[in-house]
Parts: sequence; structure tokens; C-alpha cells
Amino acid sequence: MDERRTALVTGGTRGIGEGVARALAAQGWRVVAGSASPDEIDAFSPDPAIETVLVDVTSDASVAAAVARCGRLDGLVNCAGILMRGGAEFTMEAFEKTVSVNLLGTMRACLAARPLLAERGGAIVNLGSMYSFFGAPHAPGYAASKGGVAQLTKSLAVAWAQEGVRVNAVAPGWIETPLTRPAVEDAARSAAIVGRTPMGRWGAPADVAGAVLFLLSDAARFVTGTVLPVDGGYAVA
Repeated sequence: MDERRTALVTGGTRGIGEGVARALAAQGWRVVAGSASPDEIDAFSPDPAIETVLVDVTSDASVAAAVARCGRLDGLVNCAGILMRGGAEFTMEAFEKTVSVNLLGTMRACLAARPLLAERGGAIVNLGSMYSFFGAPHAPGYAASKGGVAQLTKSLAVAWAQEGVRVNAVAPGWIETPLTRPAVEDAARSAAIVGRTPMGRWGAPADVAGAVLFLLSDAARFVTGTVLPVDGGYAVA
């Protein structure tokens, strides 16, 4: 039996999720990286410590199968998420889809993982956003879902503490990923973002991964219910 600590990372084959998956693998974890996209899985560069699995976080059966594949579970990192541009989230169809993936998908994975995490005294890290705190005039579904993730994190932290399951979240600011590429490539917008960020640069997935590693580690054994900004100071500027 594989005795390595095991983590399931939803949305783990690109962007922040990929950064988290690779950072965990580098620290000796066995990682199961989930994606709803077969193309993303095919494009994922192999790592002997990372297994990839198709998982649709809007499906109970799909999430249950991914959790079962882990065998044991010491950490769950909920990185699966979507954002729809161009005002699409002002339609009910797009709003509901965004909330279904970002918020309901997070809860679905937490519920499925809970028994295995309780066996190991494991931890959950959810992916919030700076929009857990700010309004997003262009993406109301995204902001509403990420605000919900913050409150869900706090609620589950209280509910599951007696089971030994810690539940925290990170709230990334402007991180350079495929999701933010349009802003990165827009010179004026990118300059405004960097100008507002006290640390004077875009973040990288590795910056978020470091915070996730801490929250999953024994160094954070008395930390639960927190939503940790990883934004270069953007929220306080």
C-alpha cells in the first residue's frame, strides 16, 4: 500500500491548480489531479507523483469516483472553477453554471472527501478569490460564488473541527494563469493592476501553492476557518 500523504486537487491540470499539484508532488505527496477536460489531461506534462483523473465537480458520481480512486486522503484542494466574460454572467444560465461549478462543486467535493479526511486528520483548502471580498461588475456569478466559498469555508471549519478536519481557503489576487491571460496581454490593464499591487508584479501559481502547502501542513495544525489573501497586498492598497 502506498503510504505517502495523498491529496486530491480538483482543477489540478492547469493554472493555480497545476501549480498546487506540482508543488505538493515536489514535497513528496501523492497527488490525484482532476480535470473536466480530456484535452487538458492529454496536454498535462507527466509527473510520476501525479495521477490525472477526469472529474466533473457538478456530478455527485464523478466526484465520488475521484475520491474513491485516492484510497486514502490527507488533503483536498478545490481549485476547479470557471469565469464567464463579456457580461455573460448577467444571464441566469451562465450565472447558475458559474455558481454550480465554483460553489456547489466545492461543497460536493468537501462532502465526498469528508470521511477519508476524518480518518487521517486531513485538511481542506478551498480556492476563494479577491472577489470573495470585492464586487465584480463584469462577473456577478463569479464574485457571488467566491463570496460563498469564503462563508462555506468558515462554516465547514466550525462543523468539522471535532472530527479533526481543518478547512481553510486562499484568496488569490491577480495571478498569471490561462484564466487571466486577456488581462496580462492588455498592456494598459496590466499596468493598472501592477500599479495597484504594492509588491509591483503579477503573482504566479507557485505563490499560491506556497500558501496551500502551509495550510495543509502540520505547521498550520491550529489554523482553521481562515481565508488567506495571496495578492501581493492588492486588497489593502
